[in-house]
Amino acid sequence: MKLLLDFVLGVGLLGMVTSSVYSALALLAVRRFARRRGVPEAFEPPVSLLKPLHGAEPDLEAHLATFFQQQYPAYEILFCARQPDDAGLIAARKVAARFPDVPVQFLSSGEPTVPNAKILSLERMAEAAKYDLLIISDSDVRVDSNYVRDVVAPFADAKVGAVTCLYRGVAAQGGLWSRIEAAAMSVEMSAGVLVADMLEGMKFALGPTMAIRRSCLNQIGGFLPMGDYCADDFLLGNWVAERGHTVVLSQHVIDHVVLHADFWPSMQHQARWMKSTRFSRPKGHLGTALTFSVPFGLLTAVALCALQPHHWFSLAAGAILWSVGTRMLLAFAVSHIVVREKSAWASVLLYPVRDLLGLLFWAASYCSRKVLWRNEIYLLEKGGRMRRVHR
Repeated sequence: MKLLLDFVLGVGLLGMVTSSVYSALALLAVRRFARRRGVPEAFEPPVSLLKPLHGAEPDLEAHLATFFQQQYPAYEILFCARQPDDAGLIAARKVAARFPDVPVQFLSSGEPTVPNAKILSLERMAEAAKYDLLIISDSDVRVDSNYVRDVVAPFADAKVGAVTCLYRGVAAQGGLWSRIEAAAMSVEMSAGVLVADMLEGMKFALGPTMAIRRSCLNQIGGFLPMGDYCADDFLLGNWVAERGHTVVLSQHVIDHVVLHADFWPSMQHQARWMKSTRFSRPKGHLGTALTFSVPFGLLTAVALCALQPHHWFSLAAGAILWSVGTRMLLAFAVSHIVVREKSAWASVLLYPVRDLLGLLFWAASYCSRKVLWRNEIYLLEKGGRMRRVHR
């Protein structure tokens, strides 16, 4: 039994060390990001905004309206769904009627012929788009009036092939599980991206906003080669970077609205997120386990109390306080400085809980290859490819 407890203690201490190093790197990355913030260059070429849609979503019309309110001289918006009578397209038409001065196109892609049906919508919109700068954004995001100007600004450098944005999670429907998922978006995702950008530069993009030059899109064969993959955002940025172009992490941060207020839908969404990462970036995902803090603090505390319940209680308490405290500090830095949440305290208080759950999601990602996406079941395969499972 003592050998087992010694092993558990060793694992716990190792995890506390590695997660502390990761926290330090993340704080340095936050500082680096803040120092780069400044007034974007005045660069205003015409832009095509691509908005894939699929069905009705909470507050969809309000989210779409923010894209019609851009302080930008020349842009168009293209919407595409599988069928012309899709509820999302109906909502988009209602919003567009309120903004007659903004050019807009409504398209349909037909029934999917590839597992990732969104790719067909993107390909259809890219073909119809008038301009050579394309900005792709998800339906569950909302933006401010400077969004297009800020995202486009890095393209003033001819070496830049793609631009992407961080996002803050917004639990618009309220609820504990929605807020925990929002904390994961605001803190966990942002911290990981900032560290990756600091250590090796951006080699991927983030789905809520991806901007790309048409010439770069043509070099990677358009959107269709991504049709068999789940993480199309990772691939788009990765393929652009592989061809020698720069991928830029914009200073602009958008709102990513959490659509899952209840426990089980939220768990399924976060599990799909983890599984997608496992298959898209297997080596990096494996190492992610050592970035979590709270699970290793608890493991260390349990082992210490079991080995020396009377003498090591203070050390056990210290391990828990350290692991929770470092997560709260990281959450405050990212929430307040990077994604600039109106109230950072929700993320500060909930992020340690998400950190604990995060290791569980990580472990669960190795237990199954199945994911639920848009009410369809898919199997994930090597390289991030996915295959639909017929029920």
